[in-house]
Amino acid sequence: MSTALPVADVDQVRRYARALVRRHPRPLAAALGLHALAAATGLVAPRLLGDLVEEISRGTSTVTVDRIALAIAGFVVVRSVLVRFAHLASARLGERVLAELREDFVERVLALPLSTVERAGTGDLLTRTSRDVSALSRTVRFAVPETLIAVVTVVLILGALLLTGPLLALPCLLAVPVLWAGARWYLRRAPEGYLRENAAYSDITDGISEAAEGSRTTEALRQQARRRARTEADIRRSYAAERYTLRLRTVFFPVAEIGYVVPVAATLVIGGWFHLKGWVTLGQVTAATLYVQQLVDPIDRLLTWLDELQVGGASMARLLGVAGEGPVSPASAPGTAAAGTADGDRRLAARDVRYAYRAGHDVLHGVTLVPRPGEKLAMVGPSGAGKSTLGRLLAGVHEPRSGSVTVAGRSLTELPLDELRTHVALVTQEHHVFIGTLAENVAMVRPGAAEADIRAALAAVDALGWAEALPDGLDTVVGSGGHPLSPAQAQQLALARLVLADPHTLVLDEATSLIDPRAARELERSLAAVLAGRTVIAIAHRLFSAHDADRVAVVEDGRIAELGSHDELVAAGGSYAALWRSWHG
Repeated sequence: MSTALPVADVDQVRRYARALVRRHPRPLAAALGLHALAAATGLVAPRLLGDLVEEISRGTSTVTVDRIALAIAGFVVVRSVLVRFAHLASARLGERVLAELREDFVERVLALPLSTVERAGTGDLLTRTSRDVSALSRTVRFAVPETLIAVVTVVLILGALLLTGPLLALPCLLAVPVLWAGARWYLRRAPEGYLRENAAYSDITDGISEAAEGSRTTEALRQQARRRARTEADIRRSYAAERYTLRLRTVFFPVAEIGYVVPVAATLVIGGWFHLKGWVTLGQVTAATLYVQQLVDPIDRLLTWLDELQVGGASMARLLGVAGEGPVSPASAPGTAAAGTADGDRRLAARDVRYAYRAGHDVLHGVTLVPRPGEKLAMVGPSGAGKSTLGRLLAGVHEPRSGSVTVAGRSLTELPLDELRTHVALVTQEHHVFIGTLAENVAMVRPGAAEADIRAALAAVDALGWAEALPDGLDTVVGSGGHPLSPAQAQQLALARLVLADPHTLVLDEATSLIDPRAARELERSLAAVLAGRTVIAIAHRLFSAHDADRVAVVEDGRIAELGSHDELVAAGGSYAALWRSWHG
């Protein structure tokens, strides 16, 4: 069962949001200043309308009326221009902040240990990188600037209302208890509800991706009903989470609507009574009513986007939670790799390691394996024996439950990722082609590598010929939407990255499985020439790899059953000899 990645708490989200704001003080001040000017300009029209009503009630000329009308029209035009530039400034700031959020998240995801990603499952990470990023994008682009605009507008309107007549501001207080109680009730429940809703989406994505990837296995084992039951259960949980947040909105929004109507009606009624008492003028009542009416829009936007802020806050908490699964603090600074150390300092050693994917169910049982520097060690054995698991421990992907895996006398889990990959690298039968040129795909392990080095790496894995034959040679764009590569070519590309990375120890987990056996044979011979002097641990299902190895480790039931050269093991007549006879003839 997958283990969901953690979620950041409220304090972490607030600290990160404040840090983002502090990065852009001038653009933020410019955007708020423009919106404040636009809001202040919009406050002139109600006051002029109030003056117009007062003038007409006293009896005035058409010249005065025309003059006031032209002034109102002028301020409306000025406000429109200011609003346009204010929204433009907000949009630029939002896009800049959003870009930084995405870059930060990508860095956090790439820093995750592979074991953490595997435990979390595909669904959780996919949901965070798609749905949560999309929700946060909407929040940053629209909810945050609209909320700031609404707050500034409300403050200015209330100030104008007090200047018009302090008594006429009193009816607005009737809405405060209604809106305060509704918002307090909603905010106590919304964050948890939206986190639960997003987690339910992760479960659905995880279940569907598992069903799609393992569809053949599911069909072969006749587990379709079980998979459908899992999907239906996930959908029911998601439906319940959606209903909960919908219920919160159906309670909160009507309460807010009541809070909008009450002040307007109260200002008209109470303001009229004040006018009859002679405490305020008719023009003041008119202006105050218009100001209260103007309050409805920013307050409505504030409360509406408050819901979106809850969604964005939940998404940000999930994205920031990825940082909680970063690598162990380094014992030394990254980049201090011992690439030039002596062979004794490069020795990779696994001693008495045990490992379990589930508590109480070890798949490795006290394995000790110490490859000799510069040798090629092949690991063979039946499927499920623990070869790949042991290989991942030797590559630092997993941490043993007990025992130790060390290089240069230091535990692999203590090494920062940058330093670890200069010691040991893992290449599996899974391969990825990224969007970009072929040269960029190879050089991603060593940015800035010279073209000659890239060509040499491709030549080492017999890929230079077809690479140069592409439409634009090494500058051909590959990956999604680019020039398609066959599975074998994509695997050669992954091996070329390995050659360019130049670690002193390599773990190859059936890395040539998708290439034609004769081509794989030639490829492994090429690699053997290029990787001379390096330690190579090859997990293979083709026994010619074992035949060419210096030593062979036979893994059975999570233990090293036999260890020796090909000739020694064949002569011993044990498990390896039986495998060789079965495969060879």
